[in-house]
Amino acid sequence: MKAIVQDTYGGPDVLRLEDVDMPSPEPDQVLLRVRAAAVNPADWHFMRGEPYVMRVMGFGLRRPRNRIPGFDVAGVVEAVGAQVTRFSPGDAVVGHLWDGGGALAEYVCATEDSLVAKPDALAYDRAAALPVAGLTALAAMRDIGRLTPGRSVLINGASGGVGTFAVQIARTLGAQVTGVCSARNADLVASLGAHRVIDYTVEDFTAGTERYDVVLDNVANHRLSALRRVVTAGGTVMPNNGDSDDRWFGAAARAVGAQLVAPFVAERIRPVQSPMRREDLAALVDLVDAGLVTPVIGRVFPLSDAAAAIAHVEAGHARGKVVISV
Repeated sequence: MKAIVQDTYGGPDVLRLEDVDMPSPEPDQVLLRVRAAAVNPADWHFMRGEPYVMRVMGFGLRRPRNRIPGFDVAGVVEAVGAQVTRFSPGDAVVGHLWDGGGALAEYVCATEDSLVAKPDALAYDRAAALPVAGLTALAAMRDIGRLTPGRSVLINGASGGVGTFAVQIARTLGAQVTGVCSARNADLVASLGAHRVIDYTVEDFTAGTERYDVVLDNVANHRLSALRRVVTAGGTVMPNNGDSDDRWFGAAARAVGAQLVAPFVAERIRPVQSPMRREDLAALVDLVDAGLVTPVIGRVFPLSDAAAAIAHVEAGHARGKVVISV
């Protein structure tokens, strides 16, 4: 089968399309014929092996432990292990491969607990866009932000992968949504349900007088102290990823710093943590199936151009999700 492989850390040139052996499912796994995979910031971090702490955490000290990258996947069940009870050959599914990756290939094995059924009306590319970004947004808006009707939320980076999901989920929860993005993406963010859109090239939302119950920061272009100024008394600030020059700890350094500050300030400081739970993915798929959430696809690349797709996400400013068709 064809797959994208990586034997060393580095730039996009370390990714190669090669013929590799077909995987064989363990008793608790299914073999998937991959139809689409989505790119996440994690993919270029793993490509480069940065931040370095991830190498110590088991992803490979000198070279990647798993040769085939990719975590978000949608496809068709080809075969099932002896212990699998939820799926049968021919089932269309969507899921995440956080325990090992491997989505950038024609076939991949996945545990049945990491997958849910794909609705017939949901195209494979849109299904693949759901897991990491969608579950992150769901955790931020529903679980950490605790949004309810009438509460207000500002989403910095509203036109990106997590942001486009967060705008829609916040709206379904009844919140008043303000999205921050560039002017070229303002119409998109408004169409997703934002009541107000701020062009960050013209207006600095941290310098205004507006206050929000919840702030989700996907960009990290403002200091934590500035974000705290724009939340209401007892409001919630959620740092989520963002760029970092710290090659050892990356965005994790920002999250740790926020947690150290949290006990000493009036605002709730909660870095976004999103467990990849099957029941949450099923809830997200239900929102999509009901027409309440629509995955936004910015660009689609063929498997042979996976390196270019990952480079596009690494460059920043990707609109919605970047998907690889297999």
